[in-house]
Amino acid sequence: KYPIYVGGNRGRGQLYPDGSKSNNNVYNATAPGIVKKIIRKEKGGYEITIVDASDGREVIDIIPPGPELLVSEGESIKLDQPLTSNPNVGGFGQGDAEIVLQDPLRVQGLLFFVASVILAQIFLVLKKKQFEKVQLSEMNF
Repeated sequence: KYPIYVGGNRGRGQLYPDGSKSNNNVYNATAPGIVKKIIRKEKGGYEITIVDASDGREVIDIIPPGPELLVSEGESIKLDQPLTSNPNVGGFGQGDAEIVLQDPLRVQGLLFFVASVILAQIFLVLKKKQFEKVQLSEMNF
């Protein structure tokens, strides 16, 4: 096993151009009451049904895939109480993963392949620049 560490800035794009929140946000309750049910959607995300304590009407809050839920069914919540954790704390996300490569030859083969692709790209750019110079010299002024 070889551990691989990857880090990256998660960005700060909290709003889409149409004004809706991205999944890089805290989602708050739109009504006070009790969480009646939490439905996990097929494509990720949640549909949280809140029963308003004062008049008994049901409010459905939709949360996109990504944020981690902080509430559970039967829990009493207040207006604007966070339903999800804040993904922006720190701003820099780092993940840990381990990858298993059974054969060292595979690693060497992968490195050779990546190096050859990079070299091919460099040579293609150089050839393009050379061709542009030839075209430029052939132009009649």
